Amino acid sequence: MIVILIIGVLTTIAVPQFMRARGRSLQRTCVLNLRKIADAKEVYAQEQKKPDGWPVAMTDIYPEYLRGATQPTCPAGGTYTVGAVGVDPECSHVDASYPHQL
Repeated sequence: MIVILIIGVLTTIAVPQFMRARGRSLQRTCVLNLRKIADAKEVYAQEQKKPDGWPVAMTDIYPEYLRGATQPTCPAGGTYTVGAVGVDPECSHVDASYPHQL
């Protein structure tokens, strides 16, 4: 009986910690992807001589300016909007505790 109680207490402590760690991990990965997209967009704009406000699509920067075997995706299931030159890319995933934004 005591063993079951101890396991229950440990589970009560461990599960919320695991969920917080998972949320932070998803956020960090998403923000890293957003930084890569922002950097690729900046290089694209400089090389193509595009002014601020010029609309950029993922097809403009991937795969030439955004390296990798696959196009970056949000690990939490959001979608990325590249946006215009001079504007940070955005993720559609909404999480108040761990925002996915630059």
